[in-house]
Amino acid sequence: MASSLIRGLLAQGQPAQSIWATDVDVGKLESLAQDCGINSADTSQIAASADVIVLAVKPQVMQSVCESLATVLTGTDATAPLVVSIAAGITIAHIEHHLGSNTAIVRCMPNTPALIGKGASASFANAQVTKAQKALADKIMQAVGISVWVDRESHIDTVTAVSGSGPAYFFLFMEAMQDTATSMGLSDEVARALIYQTAVGAAELALTSTESIDELRRRVTSPGGTTERAIKQFESDGIRDLVDRALKAARDRSIELADEIEK
Repeated sequence: MASSLIRGLLAQGQPAQSIWATDVDVGKLESLAQDCGINSADTSQIAASADVIVLAVKPQVMQSVCESLATVLTGTDATAPLVVSIAAGITIAHIEHHLGSNTAIVRCMPNTPALIGKGASASFANAQVTKAQKALADKIMQAVGISVWVDRESHIDTVTAVSGSGPAYFFLFMEAMQDTATSMGLSDEVARALIYQTAVGAAELALTSTESIDELRRRVTSPGGTTERAIKQFESDGIRDLVDRALKAARDRSIELADEIEK
């Protein structure tokens, strides 16, 4: 994800020399720096001069990363950097515990389509984040897709269930369609091409249309036709209740994981 953000910023015209990165994997860091033309340094060097620090790390190592930052950030004034975390399950309170309650922190939940610049991320800012810093966080996340803000940090758990995990739901549905299409005689190649393009086309149509999603569905569903027959089957088999239970299960697991990490 860090690599995607860096490449997205570069594609938007951000000067490579203004971006610094660090990683415990020196080989990976050197490769990224060489490929993208950015700078590499250790955590303390970056923290001492950066306007924004993006924590793109695994939740399990967040504490050690924050502890390495704390000695550099402690006692800084209003020019202290904005801290943006994209670590799943790590609350702002957890980061504040290590960096101080006066630290400006934005917590983001991106998703994997960011790897191709089609990501969807939602963010929440603590009270210390200024309007200018929110704009900076937006610039970073918009480098790999769309960026929205939520009013409560607890909504990040819902975002995790909707868009964070969401790509897998669509992949599962596409996988099921492909399995059935091939069982009914289509080749893997033909089924895959039709299903993937149908998914792309449906999403693009929804994004560009002024009509609601239910109206778009109705327009495809001719009375007495094939689509109506399939939709009725989905509905009678309880697709809406299934989606409701699945998303709530994902949200609840997001809350559980955060509790487990912070114990």
